[in-house]
Amino acid sequence: MSTQEEKTRYSDEELEEFRQLIESRLKDAREDLAWYESQLQELAENPDAKARGYDHIAGVEEVEQLTTLAARQRKLIKHLENALVRIDNKVYGICRVTGKLIPKERLRAVPHATLSVEAKLQRR
Repeated sequence: MSTQEEKTRYSDEELEEFRQLIESRLKDAREDLAWYESQLQELAENPDAKARGYDHIAGVEEVEQLTTLAARQRKLIKHLENALVRIDNKVYGICRVTGKLIPKERLRAVPHATLSVEAKLQRR
C-alpha cells in the first residue's frame, strides 16, 4: 500500500483481534448482569424486604442502584453484540460520521465505539 493510499477498513486479522476482545468483554458483561439480576432476585425474595415493602431507605437505594447497574450492563451487551455484527459485515471500526477508521487505541479502550474522538467532540 502506498503512503498516498489511505486504509479504508481493518484487515481480517485485525478484525479477529477485535472480535476476541469484544467476546471477552461480552462474557464479563453477561456475568456482571447475571450477578446484578441474582442480587435483585434475592432482594425481591427476602421476607424482611417484603415485610417492609422496600420502604427502608437503604433497601430502596440498593434496589435502585442494582437496577441501574443491570440496565447499563444490558445496554453495554447490546452495543458489544452490535459491534460483532459490524465485524461480520467488515465495517467495524469505521466512524459513522467521517467514514474514516477509528484509531485502534480508541477501539481497544471502547470496543463498541462507532465514532472517532473528533466526530464525538463535534456532536457535543
